[in-house]
Parts: sequence; C-alpha cells; structure tokens
Amino acid sequence: MTRKPASMYRRTERPYTRREYMGGVPGSKVVHYDMGNLQDDFPVHLTLVVKEPCQIRHTALEAARVAANRYLLKQCGRTGFHLKLRVYPHHVIRENKQATGAGADRVSSGMRRAFGKAVGTAAQVTAGQKVFTLGFTPEFLEDAKTALTRAGHKLPTPIQIVMESRSEQIK
Repeated sequence: MTRKPASMYRRTERPYTRREYMGGVPGSKVVHYDMGNLQDDFPVHLTLVVKEPCQIRHTALEAARVAANRYLLKQCGRTGFHLKLRVYPHHVIRENKQATGAGADRVSSGMRRAFGKAVGTAAQVTAGQKVFTLGFTPEFLEDAKTALTRAGHKLPTPIQIVMESRSEQIK
C-alpha cells in the first residue's frame, strides 16, 4: 500500500505513545543520533531550528540525517565535525486503511469506528525547537551551513540556522 501524503499528519494532536497497548508498531528508521567525532569539543556550533510546529516523520528525520552526514563526511572528513539529532519520533501515526478493488464495498465499513492501524512514528516539534546541532572548526563554516540547509530541505517545515555561543551550549 502506498504512503499517504504528509498533509494528513501535519497537524499535531495529542501524542499517541503507549506502545505496550499497541500491536505491530513499525520500528523507527533513524539509525544514529550522534555522528562524526564524539570525543572532541568543537569551538563553533550551528543549530537547525524549526519555525512552525509540526510532526516530522521518522523517514524524513532519517533522510535529513543522511543528507547532512554524507555531505559533512565528504567535506570535513570523519573527525572534523559532530552532528547530533535532538528529537526522537515517539508519536505513533495511525491510518484507516481502505479496501479497494472488486467487492470492496462488501468488505470495508468506510469510516465507521475508524481508529486506524499503526503505520509509522513521528516527532512532534514546536516552533523554535532544535532538531540538529552541528559542532565543527571555523574553517568549515560554509560547509556546515550547506549541510544543515540540505537537511532542512528534507523536513516538512521552514527552518532557520542559528549560531550558538559557548554559554548556550552548556544548557
């Protein structure tokens, strides 16, 4: 069955997270939350911030992570950056599957008691929430901006790239 459009899941609703009561929730596609050099403390930090509240599906988070990480590995090398994904897809997305084809009117009951089955997960983010944080050395500033911009193109909301000072990083 094809994936439904993202406009169906754009609005945030009450989080549906209690997996112990659900059967068959698909696992998250996000593989890593920390990438690059995890030991060094980098002097410059950029943060990708969302401008509007929305739900970001786990597939979009993984696509954004892969886009940024692949570009940074090529430009900065394996030890030249630290990329951190700061949200987790807790919210379980449901979909009311409709039967199609011959005889579907006898099989399906339409929208009657339409609760839906779990089809994926999403991270519910608010306006101004940090999604990615990237630490790097000053010579890679333009590459870092490009990487976060490429990641932002994969997300369903407008983004902003913010440079953080040392005092904000400690929080």
